[in-house]
Amino acid sequence: MAVFTPIDLADISNWISQDFDIGQASDIRGIHGGIENSNFFLDTLKDGKKQQYVLTIFERLSAEQLPFYLELMRHLANKGVPVPKPIENKQGKILFTLKGKPAAIVTKLPGLSRLEPEANHCALVGEMLAKMHLAGKDFPKAQENLRSLAWWQKTIPQVLSYLNTSQKELLMHELKTQEEFFFSGKYDGLPQGASHCDLFRDNVLFDPKGSDASHDQLGGFFDFYFAGTDKWLFDIAVTANDWCLAENKQDLDPVRLESFLKAYQAVRPFTKEEQASWPLMLRAAALRFWVSRLWDFYLPRDAQMLTPHDPTHFERILLSRRSL
Repeated sequence: MAVFTPIDLADISNWISQDFDIGQASDIRGIHGGIENSNFFLDTLKDGKKQQYVLTIFERLSAEQLPFYLELMRHLANKGVPVPKPIENKQGKILFTLKGKPAAIVTKLPGLSRLEPEANHCALVGEMLAKMHLAGKDFPKAQENLRSLAWWQKTIPQVLSYLNTSQKELLMHELKTQEEFFFSGKYDGLPQGASHCDLFRDNVLFDPKGSDASHDQLGGFFDFYFAGTDKWLFDIAVTANDWCLAENKQDLDPVRLESFLKAYQAVRPFTKEEQASWPLMLRAAALRFWVSRLWDFYLPRDAQMLTPHDPTHFERILLSRRSL
């Protein structure tokens, strides 16, 4: 998350009190981190009680694209999946305009991030990811993953000039491999549906229930604004590539990975096609984030509180996955 469009309390006080039934806005604070939208913690007072929300101003997604993400979150929340639920205004709408840009308000989940996850955290994430996939099976809307193959093909030529020879060769070779995979019958046969596509450690919250992290319960998944209709295996691979890293931050840790996959498959077992495609999909997930981090690093936008991520992190992960 980041802040590209600054907002202060005076900008929203009348809007909140007149258009919503969530009380009077009492505080708004920009959220540091991330690279796509302007995000803020929003506090309100209603009947003397403090309530907390997240306000997002969308910087790249259009008003035509956004109903997929917001209605998916509402659908999952109504099915009991712990995700932020969009707040309706007094006219029943969940998508608004603020400072000339699309905006939404969602509930704030409880808990905190575990950026150094243990095996039990990986298991909790794997179990809920499978439940989320199944809960989204009857979601009526469909929208392609906007950061999938077509976006890689468009973006890679824009970043090649910033890379050395070995990096260029790696990037182009992997793109060719993934093009062949994506156009194969093996890929076509993989089950698909609504997917988060960005379930990193900083997009999951845990609710502490004891004196140490081993007693944590899952607080929920958030930041669905990279979601899309995609192969579930891609969603799983993206998650594993971040949650199940070994201490060297590039290889997969066997204990974390086993905990994650075992918990997922206890809810939804892999098909034979998924089992066979797992190594290539891990590479696809690594390529996706290497490309996006190269793009954000070398072609950044101006923003308050924006810190681009190191692109070489996913270069190393891709090299590791290619050796499996």
